[in-house]
Amino acid sequence: MDYFSIMVVDDEVDFLETLVKRLQKRNIDTVGVTSGEEALKILGEKRIDVVILDVKMPGGIDGIETLREIKRHQPLTEVILLTGHGSVETSIDGMKMGAFDYLLKPIKLEELMIKLSEAFEKKDLQEQKIRKARIKELVRFPGRVFQQEKE
Repeated sequence: MDYFSIMVVDDEVDFLETLVKRLQKRNIDTVGVTSGEEALKILGEKRIDVVILDVKMPGGIDGIETLREIKRHQPLTEVILLTGHGSVETSIDGMKMGAFDYLLKPIKLEELMIKLSEAFEKKDLQEQKIRKARIKELVRFPGRVFQQEKE
């Protein structure tokens, strides 16, 4: 798996700390936060490729609202929703809003690793397409692209 960064967002501190440690043991750059507000703050400061996001979080903003904000500000960041048995419908709604996939709690680490790898690959392909389009634009209209970047 290529280098990429992950953020885990879950209000259950024990679950959060355990998952972050397990991912870090696999040499994956992982940060954990307990709220949607914290997640959005970090996304504004640090490059995150994939967010693992709990759907049901008390207080402030829930997982679905956090997903909406992530996709609005950083549409290429992939989001994997975590859900309990009772919120599968909410997770499906989240996928309609741009989530990559959802997993049921309790999660199996190997299943999560597969989903993380697939989500990162999807993001990487999108970024490659954007780079290729910019290169084509530069070749076709070299001055125009340069002018846009200066502005």
